[in-house]
Amino acid sequence: MEAPVCLVENRKHRLHASPEALRLLSDIRQPVVVVSIVGLYRTGKSYLMNKLAGKNSGFPLGSTVQAKTKGIWMWCVPYPDRPNQTLVLLDTEGLGDVEKGSSQNDTWIFALAVLLSSTLVYNSMGTIDQAALDKLQYPSQG
Repeated sequence: MEAPVCLVENRKHRLHASPEALRLLSDIRQPVVVVSIVGLYRTGKSYLMNKLAGKNSGFPLGSTVQAKTKGIWMWCVPYPDRPNQTLVLLDTEGLGDVEKGSSQNDTWIFALAVLLSSTLVYNSMGTIDQAALDKLQYPSQG
């Protein structure tokens, strides 16, 4: 894939799988490794996923305090050092964005990322302390 595509659209607080993205996934004929990233909004998740793809751009990066990623975006790239595998990177919209108006949305995004991934990255700003662990726990309580 040349660029990421939307896998799960977030429209009016409802999640919908993109038929185009599902078709792209079904065309993959080799083993896949799925890496998802979750965390609070505006904490550099898309930047990190671009680096995992070996690119400087791809997943959109915001230059303001407004979140750029909505739903779950997917980028399928060759797995480095494993030529017969595909790395599927899933970039999720940020948790805790008050402009969304629904914490249940965070719960669904978080749950989908966990269920879809081989490896889950929880992106946290600062040190991992009790407050960070509490934030990791809250999507499961929605």
